[in-house]
Amino acid sequence: MTCPHCQRVNPTDARFCTGCGQPLALLCPACQTSNAPDSRFCKACGTLLLTAESPQPAQPSAPAPSYTPRHLADKILAMRSALEGERKQVTVLFADVVGFSTLAGPLDPEDVHAIMDGCFEILTQQVHRYEGTINQFTGDGIMALFGAPLMHEDHAVRALHAALGVAGGGSASGEREGGRGARLCPARSTPGAQPF
Repeated sequence: MTCPHCQRVNPTDARFCTGCGQPLALLCPACQTSNAPDSRFCKACGTLLLTAESPQPAQPSAPAPSYTPRHLADKILAMRSALEGERKQVTVLFADVVGFSTLAGPLDPEDVHAIMDGCFEILTQQVHRYEGTINQFTGDGIMALFGAPLMHEDHAVRALHAALGVAGGGSASGEREGGRGARLCPARSTPGAQPF
């Protein structure tokens, strides 16, 4: 068995490390029960025992950046019904890039990525401007909800304003890039009221 303290390989019958003198019994990280050196799981609680030979668990990564602006996240967390869930009417907005395949075909992947970053920025800004929440990012568009989790009586009107803003933002993006090809973010949007 390999000593967890000094990494020295010891005979299988050793109870203490021959290099540093530390006990070779495996202590369960959950319940602190002493286990035999060749144990993979704790005899008391069943927790996986980590040894030098066993794969180490993946280190937790940094939290992913949030796509929801802080002011909207705070409003959502403040609403008890948003956390508990309830049945309500919402408006779903789908917005994507018109002719994405044709646009992306002749371009390098890096160029397509840069263009889509700009498009997603426009889409996200317009949705959040009217307090919608992005439910899903697709390859070339988004699905956003208006009226949930933040309840607004005028959710359909907000979705329409966001759709008009998306269309206007797409035109401006194409003009900024000199009108290369089709507009570089020619977004189309389809709002629809759906009961969820």
